[in-house]
Order: sequence, then C-alpha cells, then structure tokens
Amino acid sequence: MRHLSATQVARLAGVDPGARPYYRALADAVRARILDGQIPVRVRMPAERHLAQTLKVSRTTVTAAYDLLRELGYLESRQGSGSWTALPDPAVTADNPWLGTDGDGLIQLHAAAPPAPCGLAEAMAEAAEDLPRYGMGNGYDPMGLPALRERIAARYTARGVATRPEQILVTTGSQHAIQLVLGLLTGPGDPVLIESPTYPHAIDAARGRGARLVPVGVSHDGWHQDLVAGAMNQSSVRLAYLMPDFQNPTGALMEDSVRAALVGAARRSGTTLLVDETWAELALDDVPRTAPMAAFDTDGRVISVGSASKLWWGGLRIGWIRAGAALIRRLATFRASVDLASPVLEQLVVARLFDRLEETRAERRRGLRASRAALIDGLREHLPEWTFVPPRGGGTLWVRLGPGTSSAVLAEAAACQGLRLAPGPWFGLDGTLENYLRLPFTQPPQVLADAVVRLRAALDQGPAAVPTPRESLIGMV
Repeated sequence: MRHLSATQVARLAGVDPGARPYYRALADAVRARILDGQIPVRVRMPAERHLAQTLKVSRTTVTAAYDLLRELGYLESRQGSGSWTALPDPAVTADNPWLGTDGDGLIQLHAAAPPAPCGLAEAMAEAAEDLPRYGMGNGYDPMGLPALRERIAARYTARGVATRPEQILVTTGSQHAIQLVLGLLTGPGDPVLIESPTYPHAIDAARGRGARLVPVGVSHDGWHQDLVAGAMNQSSVRLAYLMPDFQNPTGALMEDSVRAALVGAARRSGTTLLVDETWAELALDDVPRTAPMAAFDTDGRVISVGSASKLWWGGLRIGWIRAGAALIRRLATFRASVDLASPVLEQLVVARLFDRLEETRAERRRGLRASRAALIDGLREHLPEWTFVPPRGGGTLWVRLGPGTSSAVLAEAAACQGLRLAPGPWFGLDGTLENYLRLPFTQPPQVLADAVVRLRAALDQGPAAVPTPRESLIGMV
C-alpha cells in the first residue's frame, strides 16, 4: 500500500493557518483532494502526531480531522495498521444522502419525486369504499391484486407489448422490484452492467448483492450502443440495468433502433436486461413515440420495472415487474424472504388512478413544463457558466458545473443557504462525476426560482464557508 508523508499531505491540503475551526478546514481540504484525485484512494495517511508536528497544530486537532473523515467515509483505520484514504459507500455512511427529512427546513432539491396530483384524494376515497370486500381474505397476495395487475397489463398492451396479468408482479415500489430481480438472478461476483450516471439505489442494490459493477457511460445524447454491447460481451455481464425512458439523471430518451440493437446484443451475450421505466409516462415535449424494450424481446430476457411514484405519488409505495409468467412466479416465491405482499389499500388506490392516467399525465406535463422553464431561466440568468441540455421529459436536469467546482463541496455550502442538493458522485461509481449536479424540477416554479438565487449565493460563498454542524450534511441527494 502506498503512503503519503506528513509534508506531502500538508502541501496538498494547503490549509490556511488562520482557518477556523481548523480541524474542519483540514478535513474538508483532504476530502476535496481525494475527490479530485490528487490524493489517491487506498493510500496510507501519515500518523496523526507527525501531521500535527508538520502543520504546527495540536495532535487533538488532527485527531478531530481524522475522526470527521472517518465519519464521512473518506478514511478507514485499523488498530496498529494506521489510516488510509477511502471513498464512502452511500448505502452505509453517516452522510447517506437518503436519510434526510422534509422537516429540516431546507428546500428539498435532493429528491425528484413530485407532489400528489389533484385526483389522488378522490381515488383514495373510492379505494376506501372498495376495501371492505377484500377484508374476507387474509390480505396477503404475493402477486398483487388482480384488479391492479389487469390495469398494468392493459397499459403495457396499449404501449405496444401484449401483456397478460400473469406477467405482472406488484411490488412495494420500484426499488423493491429492483432488489427482487437482483436478489433472484445475481450473486456475489456476478458482473452487472450499470449506466453512469444512474439511479443511486440501483447501485446500492447491486453492491448489496456483492456484484461486480461494470459502468457504461450515458449522456444527454444517449447511449453508444457499441459500447454497451461491447461491455456486455467482454465482461460476460449477467444482468444489465438500463433506464431508456428519460434516464435519471440525464433525461436521455433511447431511440427504438437502439432499444432493438441492445436487446439483440443481450441475446447474443446471454445477458438479462432489467429495464427501469419509472419515468416512461412523463414526456413533456413532442418526442418520437418509443416502444417498451420488451417489445423487441423474443426469448424472455427483458424484465421491465415500473412505479406509481413519479406519475402519481411516491407515498403510495407501489411498483411492478413485467416479465414472463414463469419468472414472475419465481419472483413471487422469492419475495417471501423479503415481504409477503404489498398493502391492499394502496394497490386499490393505484388501480383507481390508472383509470385517470391520461388526466394525470396532462396535469404533470403542465406542472413540470412550468417548473422546468423556471429552473432553466433561473440558471441561465444567475449561473450562466453552468451547462446543461434541457430534457424532453422526466423530472431532472443534469448540470455540468463551472471549472473547478465540486458538487460535494457546493452541497455543503448550499445547506447554509437552505438547500439540500444531490451531488454528482452519488450517481456514479468510485467518486466520479464530481463536476456534476442533479437538479430536479418537480417543485413549484416559485420555489425553484428562489432555489437558484440561493445556489448562486452558495457558490459565491465558496468552500471555505461550509457549515460546521454535522447535521447539515444528512440527506444531501
């Protein structure tokens, strides 16, 4: 294992001797150097007393800095073996970005889920009237209520891929669906292809299975099918997680020709495709009509995942899996090790909401278009040095920051301005994407206009003024 001397760390950190609190400034500087690659990962750091002597500070100051770096996941230590640099695992570190709450007073720009649509209350009332007739049973249906499965299957059929209710498994949200598929079909060491950037919980789920992650880049321009196909073939990928419809976070939309080519490539390489369609119903502009990737499947290797969270409301916690009937039965059996069934009332609500699908899509288009315009106009006025491509659907803007700007450091400064942000590294692997920031436009226009002004203030504030309270870092995605 390589090591750094105290003199090298002091030079790389470059901390102003007058910075206060000094331990915090030292920890922030070391973390920034790890994220920008100047201090490599898995490098042994100098002993605390040696660094304290070099910096001419007390050993307790360096100890406090090391403790903070360990807490944030950027330093690992073992008794008698010293300390070495690391990158945090978002699934387990103290600053896990998904642990935030709406009650902290910050504008929640870390989450891309919209508020409930107008028709939710009426659908809930109708579902409550339906509920008593389901009370005669035990309430456990691992496959999901027939009424909901029929509506989901009908929607797939309307989108161009004939589907029977037997091909649908209702889950407790799309994340649950992803975990079920990965849990059944992958194991430790199996190569799993992941887009970069991508949905952070998919990364967490694959890591939780001990999979070997194979990243493939995706941008606003979309996917390079030769690179995706090459990665599947060269790495013997067992499963590939793709989000072809308004990809989160880039907003890219995959063309039908690319969908067909990738399904063909998966067939030749023996890869199963796990296709996340969470944003599929949220086209905001006139875009070419695309078919579900399952429409190009001839041998049952495309597994589709959907969710009620973005079109309707995340609080319902209802998702689904579409696959071959035999695989759906295997997944239903496997889910018994995770949970027994999804809540009956929420399933009834979503079944009623399917009857209002076009009404809700129109409502979402109006609201998200206005919010997207407010966010884009604000960024162009207040942060013209940031670049992005307006997405034609979905709910997120993938922004490239100005030169030398760290999204992780910016997220800390933004907390002082009342913003909770989603730094780029949470959407990638191994500390990449530091110069990117995901900004959702699922909040009202006036909120986003205010948020951009605060972003400008956070950027001007600079990395030296990051907040001291540890609590300000919780939930920043």
